[in-house]
Amino acid sequence: MAISRRLLLSLFLLRAFSSLPAQAAARGASHPSGTSGNYGSFLRNLLQDNPMITEELVRGYMSNSELEIAVHAIGSRYPNISRIYSIGKSVNGVTLWVIEISDKPGQKEAEPAFKYVGNVHGDEPVGREVLIKLANWLCDNYLKDPLATLIVKNMHLHILPTMNPDGFALRRRGNANNVDLNRDFPDQFFTNNDEINYRQPETRAIMNWVKQEHFTASASLHGGALVANYPWDGSRDQSKQYYGCPDDKTFRYMASVYSQSHYNMSLSKEFKGGITNGAFWYPIYGGMQDWNYIHGGCFELTLEISDVKWPKAAETGVHGRIFAADTGHPIPGSLTIKGIGSEIRASRTYGDYHRMLAPGENYEVMASMEGFRTKATRIVVEEKAVSLDFILDRDGANGQVVRNDLGCPCDDDKLFHVQGARLELYLFVLLIIIALYVLFKRKTTSKFTIHRHSPKRPIAV
Repeated sequence: MAISRRLLLSLFLLRAFSSLPAQAAARGASHPSGTSGNYGSFLRNLLQDNPMITEELVRGYMSNSELEIAVHAIGSRYPNISRIYSIGKSVNGVTLWVIEISDKPGQKEAEPAFKYVGNVHGDEPVGREVLIKLANWLCDNYLKDPLATLIVKNMHLHILPTMNPDGFALRRRGNANNVDLNRDFPDQFFTNNDEINYRQPETRAIMNWVKQEHFTASASLHGGALVANYPWDGSRDQSKQYYGCPDDKTFRYMASVYSQSHYNMSLSKEFKGGITNGAFWYPIYGGMQDWNYIHGGCFELTLEISDVKWPKAAETGVHGRIFAADTGHPIPGSLTIKGIGSEIRASRTYGDYHRMLAPGENYEVMASMEGFRTKATRIVVEEKAVSLDFILDRDGANGQVVRNDLGCPCDDDKLFHVQGARLELYLFVLLIIIALYVLFKRKTTSKFTIHRHSPKRPIAV
């Protein structure tokens, strides 16, 4: 496979969530692989190794049994383009199920294989929800949407929603043996990890999986920061420094494509360009990312996709897109809430915006952009997010009111409310879908128009 193609296929990764000053622990732990020793002093300590995860936080996330049902439901509904298989079991005997999506699942082809791994740390559950939604979107839209069809026909996608089901059930970072699985892999700089007898079953499952499949690229989904992290994760002298691998230029390119496609990540104040070399951020040893590259020839990035490790499953607010009425193209307009002195901007590429708001209130939402007429409407935010698109007229054009599915003319003096998709998870799915589009877009492939599909047609103003 040509290196240029391999790089494009590696850029599976596109984007994630809003950023905060990331003091929350992401990759870090007190000691690598749950061991003590000198290497522990070179790792960023967790602020809360076992944070209090309440029933309120757990509500809305799939349990392990519900996740297993969801995985098998995909295989049952789409047997022609999916295959469900196991790579092993956790310490407590929970099966580690993988969803393979391809037009020829289970068959060997001269096509790239790509894997997603979620829930490496038990207290970072967003990835498992996102990956199930991604699998459903791809299968639901095969032969209906050009992007989904392109992906299914041209690669083999392997999705492991949870690597650490025991940690999720116990609501803690480590597995049932309280070992951090992202410190449990053999490491070029930390020879203590070479002791096979102490290897956790979840780690062995991943290692055997990588040796059996020829993965071109990979992403593991984490929480606790907002950044694209690339090898090496540690350094030879165990110091905090930039320590690049032989393919450092390629990895920086991959991480940058990811970050630049995410408005908030690219503007990070903590990480220049929204990317970081692992050892320069803070060194870790025994990580999955470096092992994939060294032993599997697999270009893996660690994607920190949420500043909050375990966010509420049903954050509330408003999200949507802003379009120009004359062309129908998305525009990077601004969104403001009357009475709240802050403004957010829609993305440059897709015109999408995402605004958190407290539930149980009504708000006047205004969209504006230079050269266009400002539009405003009122919404009631309930326990789920409101989906609201704006269509702006250029200055001097005749205004228009677009009706929504509820038959409500959304003009300046009408009040309406609607329940939309869960804002956080919806955003993750959207960004990963866009990322996959960039990954698989080749020079010889025709350009496709992306149509975002939602469970409900959004309200348009």
